[in-house]
Amino acid sequence: MRSEWVSGERDIFSSGKTRTGTKMSKGNTEVDMKEVELNELDLEKLPMTGDGSGAEKNGSVKLKVPDEDIKFTGLSKEELMKVAGTPGWVRTRWVLLALFWLGWVGMLAGAILIIIQAPRCKPIPEMNWWNQGPLYQISDLNAFNNDKGIKGVLEVLDSLNQLKVKGLVLGPIHDFQKDEIPALDLLKIDPALGTEQDLVALLDKAHKKGISVVLNLTPNPGAEPWFKSVYLSDVLDKLKAAAEHWLKMGVDGVQVSGQADVFASSDWTSVRSIIQKNQTDAMKKRALIGVVNVRESSNVTQLLNTSGVDLILSDVLTNNSGIQRAEAIRSLLSTEKQTSLAWGFGGTSGRHLASVVGKAELVRLYHLLLMTLPGTPVFNYGDEIGLVDQGNGSPKMLWDTEEEPAPDGPGKNQTAEAQKSYRVTCRSWFKTLSDLRGKERSLLHGDYFPLYSDSTSLAFLRLWDQSERYVTAVNWGSTRVTMNLKNQEVALPDQAKVRLVIDPEVMAVNTAVMLDKVDLGPGQAVLLSFPFA
Repeated sequence: MRSEWVSGERDIFSSGKTRTGTKMSKGNTEVDMKEVELNELDLEKLPMTGDGSGAEKNGSVKLKVPDEDIKFTGLSKEELMKVAGTPGWVRTRWVLLALFWLGWVGMLAGAILIIIQAPRCKPIPEMNWWNQGPLYQISDLNAFNNDKGIKGVLEVLDSLNQLKVKGLVLGPIHDFQKDEIPALDLLKIDPALGTEQDLVALLDKAHKKGISVVLNLTPNPGAEPWFKSVYLSDVLDKLKAAAEHWLKMGVDGVQVSGQADVFASSDWTSVRSIIQKNQTDAMKKRALIGVVNVRESSNVTQLLNTSGVDLILSDVLTNNSGIQRAEAIRSLLSTEKQTSLAWGFGGTSGRHLASVVGKAELVRLYHLLLMTLPGTPVFNYGDEIGLVDQGNGSPKMLWDTEEEPAPDGPGKNQTAEAQKSYRVTCRSWFKTLSDLRGKERSLLHGDYFPLYSDSTSLAFLRLWDQSERYVTAVNWGSTRVTMNLKNQEVALPDQAKVRLVIDPEVMAVNTAVMLDKVDLGPGQAVLLSFPFA
């Protein structure tokens, strides 16, 4: 039994798979010996480096190589200087330097050539606020807005601002009685029209909207504007005091009618100095507007040269026939004081445009004519909607142009709705023209060239430097007229584009029209344009 144990033990040791110092119990059975052998065999499967999930398997070795940052340091100063001195780099630098200077000189020469060849811009003439849009006369403030006087004007100032008017001419609002000189008080507002506080509020809001306010200080809106000649000196003294008072309050100018009666007076110069004194280019100028009931262009020219007024309104358009009207316009616009000319129908008498021209369908035609002539267009309140005079009194202004149309039904007044539609159309036309005039340089201060005229029609060209050109053609007669607008004095293209037209069915907007054959029916008017070439 002992021999078997020794023999077994020798076999185990000879296999090299038992550890030194291992002792086997004598009493172990054969089964125990097999378990020892299996346990020893399992040790072979363990990794050589030890236990754990990160241990490597037999025969593999893991080495960690440190990362190295490789940086490019470029050439040193000595290496760079050595390379830069080589013949190849020297030639390259000289070539690049020569190309740089050649390019710079070429660009400078090109810029000089462009400046020399470019057309010179024409200097813009002096423009005052009264030249930048229409003036709007409100002679009867109570008739203008439901007997509310100055407050009534303040209420509808937003509506007037939509018309792009540049100035309001109010009144007379001073306290007076016609032909009664003892009752004349140019320093006091008629209590039926409001107070000085009302006027200050109106001035403040109007100025914020870019609208100037002028007071009509004609002393006597009666048969004799300046009363009898024996009172002239006293009346002029009152006018000087009133002008100084209202201008200090913030009024932007003074208008007087019947001015031809006072020009010969030695006191007129002192009145002018009160209104026009101490005015610099940085200040907003105050306007002195004269209204004269003369129709001869020669008389108007004389007054322009002798009266010293900033703007003069006459009857040259109202009381003349078609040929005389065209000649008067041509004569007045040949003067150097185009910006001192005001144009209107009925402005001297206070009548409204629709009543002066006699036909409702001609109102928009004269809107176009007045808005496109050089100078300043002047309108009475209600001219923008075709308001008609009613007897000797002032007509009530109508404010229904922005109301919704009445619903269809048995109670609908077709005649009233047609009249309202006409007023809406007129006002929209007026707004469009006023807006266009304020934006286009050719219409604002462009030169005037007559193209065609006869007893019932007129056409002219407005152009300014390199701006869009405009042609106005109107036919206020009762028969059709065909105009040849090609003119020898100024080069015109063969055709122009329709910008505005009274009857779009006859001549559609944005279509082309041949300028040698502009056909207009009775009461028709068109505004054409073509670009600067």
